Amino acid sequence: MSRGTLNNILYVEDDADIRMVAQLALEAVGGFNVRLCGSGQEALAAIGDGYRPDLLLLDVMMPGMDGPSTLAELRRLPATAATPAAFMTAKVQAGEIAHYRSLGALGVIAKPFDPMQLAQQVRALWAQEDPGGRETSDA
Repeated sequence: MSRGTLNNILYVEDDADIRMVAQLALEAVGGFNVRLCGSGQEALAAIGDGYRPDLLLLDVMMPGMDGPSTLAELRRLPATAATPAAFMTAKVQAGEIAHYRSLGALGVIAKPFDPMQLAQQVRALWAQEDPGGRETSDA
């Protein structure tokens, strides 16, 4: 099953330095269009303003609304109810990865990440089979 083309990524990360490095890595190296949000609330506002990402890329540990909570809230919005998502975190033990996948994530990208490999890691997650068995074409 194909998800179609990955162009637009909503990246939610509370650390400004990590946001900057990831944006550079995803845009300059990967050729993606990236919308940055510093919190879950900013992400909800971006979707409310009409932004429609192809992928949600969420930091796990953030003050206030963490990544899993942000994903849960984004899933309540019709625009992002079925948008593929992935988490970025330093917690990459098998149990944690299984938990994040149980929340509907495609997978996890380990932090710290290699900026030269980040776009490739995102593409690899995107190319996976749809874990829910849903049709995920552009149609």
